[in-house]
Amino acid sequence: MSDHPHHNHPCCGISTNPEDYFLTRRQFLSRVGLGLGALGLASVIDPLSALAGPSAVGGGNTLLLPRAPHFPAKAKAVIHIFAQGAPSHIDTWDPKPALNAMNNKTLPGGGVAMGSPFEFKKYGRAGIEISDVFAKTAAHADDLAVIRSMWTDIPAHDVATVFMNTGSLRIAKPSLGSWIVYGLGTENQNLPGFISLRTGSLPTGGAANYQAAFLPGVYQGSSVNTQSSTVAQMIQNIRNSYLPPAEQRRQLDFVNQLNTLHPYNIQREAALETRLQSYETAFRMQTEATDAFDILKESDTTRAAYGNTNTGRQLLIARRLVERGVRVVQIWHDGWDHHQDLEVKLSAKASEIDQPLAALLSDLKQRGLLDSTLVIWGGEFGRKPTKDRNGFDNPGRDHNAKAFSTVLAGGGIKGGVVHGATDELGGEAITDKVHVHDLHATILNRLGFDHTRLTYRFNGRDFRLTDTAGEVVSPILA
Repeated sequence: MSDHPHHNHPCCGISTNPEDYFLTRRQFLSRVGLGLGALGLASVIDPLSALAGPSAVGGGNTLLLPRAPHFPAKAKAVIHIFAQGAPSHIDTWDPKPALNAMNNKTLPGGGVAMGSPFEFKKYGRAGIEISDVFAKTAAHADDLAVIRSMWTDIPAHDVATVFMNTGSLRIAKPSLGSWIVYGLGTENQNLPGFISLRTGSLPTGGAANYQAAFLPGVYQGSSVNTQSSTVAQMIQNIRNSYLPPAEQRRQLDFVNQLNTLHPYNIQREAALETRLQSYETAFRMQTEATDAFDILKESDTTRAAYGNTNTGRQLLIARRLVERGVRVVQIWHDGWDHHQDLEVKLSAKASEIDQPLAALLSDLKQRGLLDSTLVIWGGEFGRKPTKDRNGFDNPGRDHNAKAFSTVLAGGGIKGGVVHGATDELGGEAITDKVHVHDLHATILNRLGFDHTRLTYRFNGRDFRLTDTAGEVVSPILA
């Protein structure tokens, strides 16, 4: 897929020689009346979008209009629950009876074996073995595809987290959500196409996890802190307390007119363009965003099903956003880094997501949305089969890039299947291995894209999410 047009606006009848122009557009806007307002604008430009390409501004944005993918899609939206911190696959989705039998024994390769303290049971028609920490989600086993053979490159949280979200270990590249919105646009022009829900501070790796990088800045994810229980606190500064909507619209149109008057082919300022578009999106969000984030409009029964917790509210908001045409919603569920006291801490962390995830799957199915919504749960890498630090009191597990699990449901995914396997102790993926690039290729496939053709030309090269690798995991496709 080639990059989008640059939306150049030639000035008819006027010379386009470089010497004819002496002002950048920011200078131009400042001198024709914005004055101190332009200085204020400069202070809020997001530096992360400075490398982004140009974006259309004004009463609408053609870059966000819905577009057809390469082939008919099975999914049209994604809800990605990122279990940041690297959950232990051995204690959740990948049972290892041989490891349990060797509990507290020294392994040939070194380290003391740590059997899982949790019981695994068979669920669904296929009898998928799932840990009792996910008992409620396990009730949906016939809708789940469990990949037990995931692996990644580096077992360091910050690097692996950004890698899982962008497919890049080195240079800043667009996030998965940005690529999806770049390819498909969004079905609701009054809401961002990609929304990242977090609690409190930015996640490990920061905004790099939802950045647009060299894609046009309109594809960058909008981060929302859902720690507050009120909509006004969650999405602050959406409503203008001083101007009515009609006056806001008039001002935006005037600024966009001034911006358009200045030639695009001289010193194009992507950061300024991105910020102007963010103002446009914020204006359009005033009514619809406050409605989408207001879970009090849901019934008591629905809210109780998700649970009165921050994680429960996040997943309910995610369903409401997807229902309203948002293309990608990512939920950050951090705190899975269990180097010690794993039995207590992992159980507590899983209990935060088990009920809401089960409720989300039920809710999507009941509303007829599961078939068109791809739901993903997983972290950045897995855990070792040995006790961390050779098994001091209240042991946990150390990092492991060679093996972890990812779970998918809905959106063209075959339910009731297990793909791949790790060795008998869970230390390494050995059968039908699935790399991060393979997972990304599979996600894009369900959205109707050949991952090798969803590209963007930057600095003379066609870039893609999956870099130069990636194979679709066909056995889990419906």
